[in-house]
Amino acid sequence: MNILAKLEMSENSTGEDLEPIAIALYGIIGLPITMRSKNHKGVRIEGSKVVDYNYTGEYLEESLKTGKVIHGFAKSGPYKNMPVIVSPIKNKAGKTIAVVGAVNLSGYIDLARF
Repeated sequence: MNILAKLEMSENSTGEDLEPIAIALYGIIGLPITMRSKNHKGVRIEGSKVVDYNYTGEYLEESLKTGKVIHGFAKSGPYKNMPVIVSPIKNKAGKTIAVVGAVNLSGYIDLARF
C-alpha cells in the first residue's frame, strides 16, 4: 500500500494545521517561530514546543496586509523590543495566504542588510 502524506496550507489554515511547518522551521534556525494564515490566528513555537495556537502579532498582520517582508522591533507582546522578521507565503496566483516570522533572539540574522 502506498500512502501519500502531504501538508497543505491555505488562507484558512489553523494554528494546528501550521504546526508541523513551524516546528520544522524552528528545527532549522533554532529561533522562536510564529505563523498564521490570512483567516485564522496561528501558532507560536519556542523551544521546539507550541506555546500558543491562537497567536498573531503586529508584524504578522502587516505582512498579511502588504504582502511584503517586514523587519522591525516588536512594540508589544511576548517579543516586545526584540527584532523580528516576517515573510508572506503566497499561493501560485501571488496572493498572500499566510505569513511566517522569526524572532531574532541571538542576533545572528543580519538585519542591517535589509
